[in-house]
Amino acid sequence: MEDALNLPLADVTVIDIATLLAGPFAAALLGDYGADVIKVEHPSGDPLRRFGHVYEGVPLLWKVANRNKKSVVLDLKKPEGRDHFLRLAAQADVVIENFRPGTLERWGVGPDVLERINPRLVLTRVTGFGQDGPYASRPGFGTLAEAMSGLAAMSGDPDGPPMLPPFPLADAFAGVQAAYATMVALHSRGLTGRGQVADVAITESMIGALGAQLPVYDKLGLKPDRVGNLSNSNAPRNVYRCADDRWVAVSAPAQSVADRVMRLVGRPDLVEEAWFSSGTGRVAHRDVVDEAVSRWIAERNRDEVVSEFEAVEAAVAPIYEVDDVLRDPHFRARNVVIDIPDDELGSVRMQNVPFRLSATPGSVRWAGPRLGEHTEAVLEAVEPKPVDADQGKAR
Repeated sequence: MEDALNLPLADVTVIDIATLLAGPFAAALLGDYGADVIKVEHPSGDPLRRFGHVYEGVPLLWKVANRNKKSVVLDLKKPEGRDHFLRLAAQADVVIENFRPGTLERWGVGPDVLERINPRLVLTRVTGFGQDGPYASRPGFGTLAEAMSGLAAMSGDPDGPPMLPPFPLADAFAGVQAAYATMVALHSRGLTGRGQVADVAITESMIGALGAQLPVYDKLGLKPDRVGNLSNSNAPRNVYRCADDRWVAVSAPAQSVADRVMRLVGRPDLVEEAWFSSGTGRVAHRDVVDEAVSRWIAERNRDEVVSEFEAVEAAVAPIYEVDDVLRDPHFRARNVVIDIPDDELGSVRMQNVPFRLSATPGSVRWAGPRLGEHTEAVLEAVEPKPVDADQGKAR
């Protein structure tokens, strides 16, 4: 296992006081690349410890979302917990939080206090609706962002209700945005010598991810239709049942790919139609396009479909369940899933780091820790001078 000192963020200390998913996921991404992430939890523990599936009393999502972190128990509402936190923050590079706006200020550890004790600190604040505006004080979770961004309205079948994703998509995406915002702020600090506040709203993260829906409505007055697994931009694009009752996904956004698909399924005549030369034209005739692809696939087993598509360099993928992911030879060759030793579980399989750097690749060094596992060691290592937040210096 790679030594954290050799990782690219080994000189960055992150204090993660966020709960549940978006903020902690951002901190985990930084920890994957070597940041020293100190997870500060209330004595009752992060609510994520009581969320989702458990194995022999151990929360499994916790092990993933809080990997590469040290757990420290502090009650920031109490003077002693506040003082310990300020000592940590005085020596840190980043603090990540996701409480409602005004919460840190009420506890006496708001951005003005943090700036006085550590002008180089980056404070990343992840909330549902941002730090200001009419909705700032509302509780905000990923589901609300998926609803209000337009994602749910465009998801689902034409005759069905709006559909939410079956996993915390908005939280995960906002976590990526928060990690990126943190890195941009750290880069800026390298130029200016000063930290700043990064205000990350989960709703805005999702709105920004949904492509051209805003300019399309602005200029054309069109709203995205719910089209199930079809696409409003290209055809063929759908999921198809094979003869062995397994499924594949097909997408042909490029003209050349659509051409190859239709020739493969025995409909070269469609390629000669004038409308076939654009995505818009194919969408307007997607019933005939989709029927041709569906009929051809339904007559063949999944392995045969994938093999023949690949032979003509057309885009296809089998619809995987989680056990398929574990068996896939490509994912195995690239170590997409890794097995991490763990004191509570013996070992636990989880996804590897999300991207690869050629010179300084990240690593998962341990899974999510026990509650308060590192409290004593972390607090003993902090400079034992009390911090006077009013004066902005140690005394």
